[in-house]
Amino acid sequence: MTNQNFNDVSAQRPSVESKTTADDVPDGGLQAWRVVVGSWCCLFASFGWITCIGVFQNYYQSHQLSAYSSSTVAWIPATETFLMFAGAPVCGKIFDSYGPRPLIVSGTLLHVFGLMMVSISHEYYQFFLAQSVCSAIGSSALFWGGNTAVGTWFSRRRALALGIVSSGSSIGGLVGTAAIPNLFSSIGFGWTMRTIAFIYLALLAIAIVSVKSRIQHSPKRPVLSEFIAPLRQRDLLLTSAAGFWFFMGVFIPYNYLISESVYYGMSQQLANYTLTILSATSVFGRILPLWVGDYYGRFNAMITTSLVSAILVLALWIPANTNATNLVFAGLYGFSSGTFVAMVPALIAQVCGDVKKLGSYMGASYLVICPAIVIAQPIAGALVDADDGDFTWLQVYCGLCMIVGSVFFSLARGAHRTFRWAKI
Repeated sequence: MTNQNFNDVSAQRPSVESKTTADDVPDGGLQAWRVVVGSWCCLFASFGWITCIGVFQNYYQSHQLSAYSSSTVAWIPATETFLMFAGAPVCGKIFDSYGPRPLIVSGTLLHVFGLMMVSISHEYYQFFLAQSVCSAIGSSALFWGGNTAVGTWFSRRRALALGIVSSGSSIGGLVGTAAIPNLFSSIGFGWTMRTIAFIYLALLAIAIVSVKSRIQHSPKRPVLSEFIAPLRQRDLLLTSAAGFWFFMGVFIPYNYLISESVYYGMSQQLANYTLTILSATSVFGRILPLWVGDYYGRFNAMITTSLVSAILVLALWIPANTNATNLVFAGLYGFSSGTFVAMVPALIAQVCGDVKKLGSYMGASYLVICPAIVIAQPIAGALVDADDGDFTWLQVYCGLCMIVGSVFFSLARGAHRTFRWAKI
């Protein structure tokens, strides 16, 4: 596609500000904040669950799946994460046609059922089907139903609202990473999974009755071209490319920080808390920078925190071979990386000219991003195996991928408006 084609698309697109003014987005009120609460529950149970993957990577390798290599076990959390995000095109189309209710109801049933099946699994294929497929598809419907619904209720404070919603995943990860290892020891693997499933069911009952869309939805026949048409916008395409490269690295510490800490002599009990610290600080990383972004520019906040994340990996995590340095890294990285997860949906909503097509824009963007999610963790596992169990190659790969992602976020910012300093 030529630059002229891209420019034509951008020129024809109405600005976010003008569109949201015409639609009279409330940017608050009882109903809007009820949606935020329900969506928070959705992300606690979906992405919060995904944030706990480091616990399961480590547990499976030392228990049920000890006969498998690190890279083979990594396919379970990698596929789980991939399918949660890969559902974006389908979930986006369902949202645009029917709203969030079908997504949240079906997501609740699939996610809870999948976790129950994990509790009675023993073989690799059983864990894969229950956790990486069934539960993950349910998580995807919950994640996209909750996230996209919030975007219809907010404009000026959209990043803050999405940040609050996204903090549900951080708190879900915080509670999970702190409680799950202790529950494994006290009540066993099976009852741990059942307990989690019942807690999620209670939270998702709140989401079912509180999450709704502000706009009217009408069913539309799906057309294949609609899934990729938004990518003709240069700013959306570059934002998606940035997300792809950043996803190639951002979740590697979440998955391998526990194993890396144990490798350098940290006790297993203390190593489990590195992920807890990471999840705790990411709560603030998913709210404060997004609040700043609403006032000083969301792209500006995204680029800054992305570069900080990459620097932390290359300058702190690589030389971190003591308990203290690993714990410090966990705290700082949790804050900086937390912004990315919450900000990307806000950036997509910003470049989307029509809130009625927000689901399609989310879907198209994550169609580009998702391949990174499924290949990043197995590549990381293979790098650890190739480095004879050391983590240096993995850490270099992680940092470089995030630097490339930061560069693409800068290019997307310029394509959206300008490369000069401005609120973007």
